[in-house]
Amino acid sequence: MAAYSLDLRKRIVDAVERGVGTRSEVAKLFGVHETFVYKLLRQKRERGDIAPLPHGGGAQAKLNEDQLMILTDLVAESPDATLDELREQIKKLTRVEVSVTTIWRALDALGLSRKKSRSGPQRPIQMNKPGLKRRNKS
Repeated sequence: MAAYSLDLRKRIVDAVERGVGTRSEVAKLFGVHETFVYKLLRQKRERGDIAPLPHGGGAQAKLNEDQLMILTDLVAESPDATLDELREQIKKLTRVEVSVTTIWRALDALGLSRKKSRSGPQRPIQMNKPGLKRRNKS
């Protein structure tokens, strides 16, 4: 989510200082949440400015560049490998244990597709499975 613009922040602070209304009314007037107005005024009081604060950073990636290169090589060697198979291979080669979701995100970030090859064996469709309905020939 993007931070509110500095211009909007200035107008909100100005409106509160001029006494346009309560903080709740000012929040409604500018289409922001009331808690944002309170936090903005506290930031001005404590820091002396109303500029957006820097992003907190987030979690550090589980796989480093070398491990991502190994993952790329694994996909090139066996493009039909499942995410779990790739996870096991990464664990075996790098001794780093990650989740299937981490493998999926890494492949997505690398731009590698997880589509399976059409050349593999086709599974027959069983018509007597629950949930499958036959079409009426009427």
